[in-house]
Amino acid sequence: QVRLVESGGGLVQAGGSLRLSCGVSGRIVSTHVMAWFRQAPGKEREFLDAIKWSDGATYYANSVKGRFTISRDIAKSTMYLQMNSLKPSDTADYYCAAKSGVYGSDWHIPPYDYWGQGTQVIVSS
Repeated sequence: QVRLVESGGGLVQAGGSLRLSCGVSGRIVSTHVMAWFRQAPGKEREFLDAIKWSDGATYYANSVKGRFTISRDIAKSTMYLQMNSLKPSDTADYYCAAKSGVYGSDWHIPPYDYWGQGTQVIVSS
């Protein structure tokens, strides 16, 4: 079992930056893939990016490529989402997620097995 806890959300002005953290507890194995999603009010949940826990390989959705950076610190059992050049359209609840298995080239694709409770990000104009 894996437990995920997000933190770092808050209110930020457009153009600003914010770093979200996802603390991971439980049995972490090298085959874990972790990801960030977000869900804006009235919209479907959106995949943002993913990272392989083992080697740090990353994948980004086009909507955040170049502005967001996903990373992980194995020693701290923590995943991060650095968000730069934030826009009001980035306002949403942000969730971290994890899954484990053997994957090919589509390793980043949902579904994910474990989810955090979410942290709210509000970007003001």
